[in-house]
Amino acid sequence: MTMRSGRSLRVGLCGIGLDTYWPQFGGLQQRLEDYVAQVGARLLRPGVEVVNLGLVDSPEYSHEAGHKCRREDIDVLFLYVTTYALSNTVLPLVRRAGVPVVVLNLQPEAAIDYKTFNRLEDRTEMTGQWLAYCGACPVPEIANVMMRAKIPFHQVTGVLDDEETWREIEEWLAAAQVHATLASARLGLMGHYYSGMLDVMTDVTLVSIVFGTHVEILEVDELSALRAEVNEATLEQRLEDFLTYFDMQPDCSPEELRRAARTSVALDAFVARHNLDALAYYHKGSGIAANADTMSSIILGSSLLTAQHIPVAGEYEVKNVLAMKILDVLGAGGSFTEYYAMDFNEDLVLMGHDGPGHIAISEGKTRVRPLKVYHGKAGGGLSVEMSVKHGPATLLSVVEDSESRFKLLVAEGECVEGEILEIGNTNSRYRFSIGARGFVSAWNARGPAHHCAVGIGHVATTLKKTAELIGIGFQQIC
Repeated sequence: MTMRSGRSLRVGLCGIGLDTYWPQFGGLQQRLEDYVAQVGARLLRPGVEVVNLGLVDSPEYSHEAGHKCRREDIDVLFLYVTTYALSNTVLPLVRRAGVPVVVLNLQPEAAIDYKTFNRLEDRTEMTGQWLAYCGACPVPEIANVMMRAKIPFHQVTGVLDDEETWREIEEWLAAAQVHATLASARLGLMGHYYSGMLDVMTDVTLVSIVFGTHVEILEVDELSALRAEVNEATLEQRLEDFLTYFDMQPDCSPEELRRAARTSVALDAFVARHNLDALAYYHKGSGIAANADTMSSIILGSSLLTAQHIPVAGEYEVKNVLAMKILDVLGAGGSFTEYYAMDFNEDLVLMGHDGPGHIAISEGKTRVRPLKVYHGKAGGGLSVEMSVKHGPATLLSVVEDSESRFKLLVAEGECVEGEILEIGNTNSRYRFSIGARGFVSAWNARGPAHHCAVGIGHVATTLKKTAELIGIGFQQIC
């Protein structure tokens, strides 16, 4: 769960309680601190650092803990409500932390053992035992104050060791990873929009405002210059890489393979020079032979980068490369796609696209075919042909709209086995619970651009949490 920058996700964790209780009820404070430590140990893993603030039990410590959150540069705060706590203990902390807050309303066990509890002879001890189960009590108070303060918060309600509870916590952790990754990501834009695709055009200033992503405007000329500097040894090594990762069809000429390998090496250098986490590109061809050569041989190198967690989107698709990055951070892949036909006999939607594909989520080895012409684009060259792995799949579109600025549009379905079109493009067959007609109509009605990203597995619930952390809209159609 480490960001590409090498920085781990930094998770703030605290329990909240009331310092008045500690001298009244022996052992209660230690018991609650142990619960917090238990949650911290479970959150800790490679790529995740946990900043444990302990029990925040007074307004004074709340101020101090809030400043510590800033010093430690946390990305998300898990606020574990261990017992009753005053809202004036919570507010200073969350105001100063300034990060998304997930309220953990976790009871230590599924229910109080009433018979054992009622057999206790000391009513003070009984109250102390009861207070360890009293976490749900102040959550409405906390929610009221946070809503009045216009501080967004999210909740997990359940039992401390319950697997269903922890599945939800894991989803919030993954959503926080996406949020933090996008906020520190560098997105390269090379070239220009595909002329006439008004749906694809987007407000890149708004991208930086909403997602926090840095946008770097880049030139095709620079990539062409790097391409001219590739040495023979590096070129030969990349040709070997191609044989490892791709299924080269016999009609791929040595000349085209070398051309693609040269561009692939240059593209790696280009991405490293600008420290890019994602790239969207398109270039018609300016009449300059070097640029035409570069852009017509970019598909294999872009596919390799996409499989290495640096998604590359064609047609200058800013919103869709964000969707690809989101799915990639969640471990689902994220391949560039669109629907282009329907099979009414089998109630399927055929989806794919020309250009790069996410070869790490391919059903079998990705084939490479030569194309004499790239339809709707200049030139010809090598292209990739693959189907996404058969099984559960999730479609994601980052939609720019007039209401919530951006929203995530999601559909869960299944990539199914069967014949695909052998045209040198990515293409797959998808089945949806609402049927092909229902899916296409419902998807169109939400106003997305015609491209989307596809990933393996069903991750809609995590995507909903991701949208909530970012503060954008969310719609799921199936």
